[in-house]
Amino acid sequence: MFGMSVFQSVLERLKAEQSLLGDMEADGDETAREDPRSPVGLSPAFIVETPTRTTAPFAAVERAYLDLASAERSEEPPVMPDHLRRTSLTDVAAELDLVEGETGLTLAAKRRRFAAANHPDRLPPEFRSNATIRMKLANMLIDEALRRLGQAAN
Repeated sequence: MFGMSVFQSVLERLKAEQSLLGDMEADGDETAREDPRSPVGLSPAFIVETPTRTTAPFAAVERAYLDLASAERSEEPPVMPDHLRRTSLTDVAAELDLVEGETGLTLAAKRRRFAAANHPDRLPPEFRSNATIRMKLANMLIDEALRRLGQAAN
């Protein structure tokens, strides 16, 4: 096996094992295939062992799903956080706290921080309209600041 690539040595090993298995099966040896999941020509070393799992009967799974669904319905509706109620341009601008001397990096960081708390995809459906308005305003303000920053550099 020296002087061969890894791929070639694996192929040689597989050929040797396959011929050995064929000889053992021809002799009637029952241990030729110890693992019934083992394809012909592969030793158990090539098979990943997975733990056997017992599956719950379908009725138990269905019952657990229905219990979870009814528990979610019985919860009180979520309360909108105060910051999502502030949807005016001045409120969002004050929250972003854009000042002179901002750089592209600081503006990008402010956009990420704002999106982490206000992105509609991260909030319950009831709050998404306010979150969308806030994100649009914040993106508009940050994009304008970036545009001005680019003009100042020229």
